[in-house]
Amino acid sequence: MSRSLVPEAISAYAASLVATETEAQRRLRAETARLPMAMMQIGVDQGAFLTFLVGAIGAKQAIEIGTFTGYSAIAIARALPKNGQLLCCDVSEEWTAIARRYWKEAGLERRIELKLAPALETLETLICKGREGDFDFAFIDADKTGYDAYYEACLKLLRPGGVIALDNMLWGGAVIDPQANDKDTLAIRALNAKIANDARVDASLVTIGDGVMLARKK
Repeated sequence: MSRSLVPEAISAYAASLVATETEAQRRLRAETARLPMAMMQIGVDQGAFLTFLVGAIGAKQAIEIGTFTGYSAIAIARALPKNGQLLCCDVSEEWTAIARRYWKEAGLERRIELKLAPALETLETLICKGREGDFDFAFIDADKTGYDAYYEACLKLLRPGGVIALDNMLWGGAVIDPQANDKDTLAIRALNAKIANDARVDASLVTIGDGVMLARKK
């Protein structure tokens, strides 16, 4: 699965122009690139986009679903105020052990809480605890067939004006391929259509990386 539909030279230009990484991010990206599942890591330009977006909406409380080795978490957490908090939901002790090392190196470990459990269970627990409306931002980048449920739960947890960003919403171009009918593609295609027609949000599909759907809660 391609990380971006934009030509490589254009992606490199965009990244070099405005994407500023911390030293911890650069080293984490290099270490992750050597792993078998390296394509699950977002690109430099997308990391810069998340940092910009989180800062632009003044987010203080954020949720991430699907953390992998922690690059996107750094991108989000570095834009939060010192008293801000990012809750990361993942199920892999192996991958998040790498993340923890780099969060500490980046000086962000106190801003990031990692919950190793099925994400939907964590989100439903937050809802049951009365946390609806407490969060400003959510980034969803996990199992694609679970996206719809994550979207619905995050929509409850976000305040009005809060933003949900969903990764891989162009799915390497498979969303427009009539021959692509696997479960992941069908799930993404259906959710794109749902969000586009969801009266609860304002939406924009951004063609950065593998496609980022933005949904702002009304």
